[in-house]
Amino acid sequence: MKKQRESQCTQKTISLLSPLGTIQVSGCENGVHTIQILMDVAPAVRYCSTAPLSCVVNDSPAETSPELQRCVEWLQAYFSEPQTAGSLPLPAFHHPALQGDTFTSHVLQVLVRDVKFGETVSYKRLAEMVGNPRAVRAVGGAMRRNPVPLLIPCHRVISSSGQSGPYMSGKGDHLKQWLLAHERPRGAD
Repeated sequence: MKKQRESQCTQKTISLLSPLGTIQVSGCENGVHTIQILMDVAPAVRYCSTAPLSCVVNDSPAETSPELQRCVEWLQAYFSEPQTAGSLPLPAFHHPALQGDTFTSHVLQVLVRDVKFGETVSYKRLAEMVGNPRAVRAVGGAMRRNPVPLLIPCHRVISSSGQSGPYMSGKGDHLKQWLLAHERPRGAD
């Protein structure tokens, strides 16, 4: 049933150039389905720029839904003026992992609702927040299944030791560290 509902969507994809590299946002008139960080820019190139951070549309369909446009505006604010992004409304989500009453959906909803911009939470604490303190590994699994990273801030979930922990199955650990530093209040180093 879920697959059938998603297949009725007419998805469009917008490509953005960001400090993380290319980001592809896919969605339909009902909301955002996925965000993919392509990691197509070498870290040395990404971090050496002294220019202000930005996120610009690289490629876009002729018509976009209001929800995709809201997502683009949120991402642009996040990269250029990160402290303002927390006050902007998030777009609607329309991915099966975020629909219904599943553990993953519940964990991701608690994360987006309760872990604010510039904050971090351990996997263990997040498991406690969702009412299942023994589900630390399951919380990690929910982070891996997050279809809309950045909007649902799985990069804010760290290990109990204070280490940043894996991001994008370990391939994006440097991105997680960059995102956490990007969200730190200026002068808090």
